[in-house]
Amino acid sequence: MAKKKKPIKETTIENYYDLKVDKIDELVAALKDETPETAANDLTMYISDCTGDDDRKNYTRSGKKKEFDPYKTDFLGKIPVWIKALFVKWWFAGMVCYFVMFGIASFMNGDTLDELFLTGIVLGLVVEIFVNPLFRFMERDKKEYDSYIMFPFPFKAYWTFFTNILYYIVVVLVMYFGFYLGLNELINYIKGTEGAIAVGVEPLLFGTFTVIADMVFIGIKDLVVHLVKKHSKEKAANV
Repeated sequence: MAKKKKPIKETTIENYYDLKVDKIDELVAALKDETPETAANDLTMYISDCTGDDDRKNYTRSGKKKEFDPYKTDFLGKIPVWIKALFVKWWFAGMVCYFVMFGIASFMNGDTLDELFLTGIVLGLVVEIFVNPLFRFMERDKKEYDSYIMFPFPFKAYWTFFTNILYYIVVVLVMYFGFYLGLNELINYIKGTEGAIAVGVEPLLFGTFTVIADMVFIGIKDLVVHLVKKHSKEKAANV
């Protein structure tokens, strides 16, 4: 029968982890391009001192030297997630309206329903190929962009390719018949007219209405998922 190994007895923290303090000094000296004997100054954080350049690009507009800060947050990192998410969705929706609805209008013989179906198909493809991957690229481990995606599944879930197309066909139809026609009917009712088109389709308003309709559907989905999870937790707690 094998003998049990005796547990290692801790003595001091230095001996237990075998810290190489001298190696750390050598590393710092190497970063400073100096030897341990000549390393007397603190490690510089100025970009011009690290690169060896002294040109104007290493200075701020006020004349101060630029410092290297590895923890500095960039400009986009300071913008709230909801602003970035809604802007991306709005911009791509407006782009689809401009290139698809305006581009194919002369080839569809004025068939509005066909235009809407084709616009929904293209919008679903754009969201699947560009928007959702862009959100995955910008997100951190918190998955903060999941609240702005209808089907927040990994890229390997290929079935989302088809569900996004079907989903955005519905979004475009609801957006057009619910928002555009509803708004025109309201304006005609106030003016006392009938059948007039007061507000036409254009990219900016199209993008705005599409984002609103999209977020309404996503909000309903998130609410249903939350209620189902809450019911499951309560049922598990009562067992």
